[in-house]
Amino acid sequence: MNNNDKRTKNRSFRRGRLVVLQSLLVVIGLSVGCRIVDLQLLNRHFLQNEGDKRSVRYEKIPAHRGVIFDRNGKPLAVSTPVTTIWAVPADLLLAKSSWGDLAQQLDINEETLTKRIAAGKNKNFIYLKRQLTPKHGQKVMALNIAGVHMMEEHRRYYPAGEVTAHLVGLTNIDENGQEGMELGYNDWLQGSPGEVRYLKDRRGQLVKQAELVESAKPGKELMLSIDLDIQYLAHRALKEAVVRHKARAASLVMLDVQTGEVLAMVNYPSYNPNNRSEMEAYKVRNRTVTDVLEPGSTLKPFAVLAALESGRYDKNTPVNTSPGYMYIGRNKVSDLRDYGRLNVTSVLTKSSNIGVTKMVMDIGVDNLLDVLRKAGVGQTTGVDFPGESVGYLPYRDRWSGIEAATLSFGYGLTVTPLQLAQAYMMLGAKGVMRPISLIKRDVVPEGVRIFDEKHISDILDMLGTVVQSGSGRRAKVPSYKVGGKTGTTRKVGENGYSSNRHIGIFAGVAPIGNPRLATVIVIDEPTRGGYYGGLTAAPVFSKVNAGALQVLGVPPEQKEVLTVERLSDSEAGGAG
Repeated sequence: MNNNDKRTKNRSFRRGRLVVLQSLLVVIGLSVGCRIVDLQLLNRHFLQNEGDKRSVRYEKIPAHRGVIFDRNGKPLAVSTPVTTIWAVPADLLLAKSSWGDLAQQLDINEETLTKRIAAGKNKNFIYLKRQLTPKHGQKVMALNIAGVHMMEEHRRYYPAGEVTAHLVGLTNIDENGQEGMELGYNDWLQGSPGEVRYLKDRRGQLVKQAELVESAKPGKELMLSIDLDIQYLAHRALKEAVVRHKARAASLVMLDVQTGEVLAMVNYPSYNPNNRSEMEAYKVRNRTVTDVLEPGSTLKPFAVLAALESGRYDKNTPVNTSPGYMYIGRNKVSDLRDYGRLNVTSVLTKSSNIGVTKMVMDIGVDNLLDVLRKAGVGQTTGVDFPGESVGYLPYRDRWSGIEAATLSFGYGLTVTPLQLAQAYMMLGAKGVMRPISLIKRDVVPEGVRIFDEKHISDILDMLGTVVQSGSGRRAKVPSYKVGGKTGTTRKVGENGYSSNRHIGIFAGVAPIGNPRLATVIVIDEPTRGGYYGGLTAAPVFSKVNAGALQVLGVPPEQKEVLTVERLSDSEAGGAG
């Protein structure tokens, strides 16, 4: 091979290597270019989000839950600021040496903390401790531990505690309503949270000041209809009655006759919503709206009203109750004694089962049912309280004689204490029915007249005789003329009506000259000092109405010294 051939061959070899090198550079360039395109364009958002997880933080700004007030502006539920400690598990796992100090500052066991972090290791967010005081939260953050963060929250506080617990209700740890008005008006009270965005490094140190993304919108305030002073009076009186009579429970509802507002709604025993550790389920429900009972003799005024409305009776019409008992088929209906010949007024004063039975059987049970429906029995009251019961008013094509008889003296149907109070409120309003409200009213609804005013006035006068000389004498209120009706019912058990488990009831209006208040008291299973409504519930009516009329500034009708004769068990209970 000559020199020219060698030179030609070397040039070709070098040229080939150059082509290969150029091709390789082109391939590398294309690869780098594609990767740049992939990073900058195609996966830009993914990578940015991945980076933001390490640096950008979003934190909720809690909305301030609306305050609940009584009708006079006294707070019943308020939200106080607290702090919550949370963590990013991936970051906190890099700071294991600090877990002991962290657990100690959080007042939890280190093993518990370790398990909590391990359980959330695949999450971006875990709670470490909630609802600390702001000062306590700052102490935790002073440890300067990577992945540990703090945020502001609120904790609900109830200034009146157990006194308003059943009505106001409570929230959970996230301030969502769980019971009572807190639940029923949750959307109104809740508001909507805001959000901030800020930059932090892996150790949780702030890199860039917070930037507002969305402002928090506070919840709205709620002003209830109750008067806290009257609520306290009622709570104290109920508690004393439960203790005195060793009763299972007691309830009270007081309504403003002129407005339809609930002025007091109390149950005992109650619970302290500020101390959840001692809460018991049976103490939580609001018995005034959820529990039903047979009203017994407190229903007799409506049987008498049905007789008056029929046009066949007036307050002086005679009714023969001799010999103190009667048979309807094989069933016996009886009074405590033979009252002989009574007029309609005395039938109610004496609480005669025979008297109301004869009147209802004479006018027909449909007339009584019509009166009860108009008075709200078997229907919701419209207060929109969670869990409200409607009670039971039977509907039948044909009624037996004994079914009509027992209905006339308050058996065979059920009502809630609130329903019974609404019916008596209608009596106090002289036959005008207004909707009930748990919210303070700015405008009083006009109401609808459902009964003749003269007939209602006669019923109120009759209720006055029950307190003056009948089974309700312990319900007397100094300086005011009041009216009402006692009731005593046997509770239903597995084998029918119990012989030793009773409910004592009193329902009444005060004062009857110009009614302002309608009140119902229920004493469940009293076991000491008698069980009749005249002995157990009537004294509570007296005590609470005496205080409430003063609180409301209702002027006394007369100057008198309260005297209450000692009642025998039979006198205190009447017939029902």
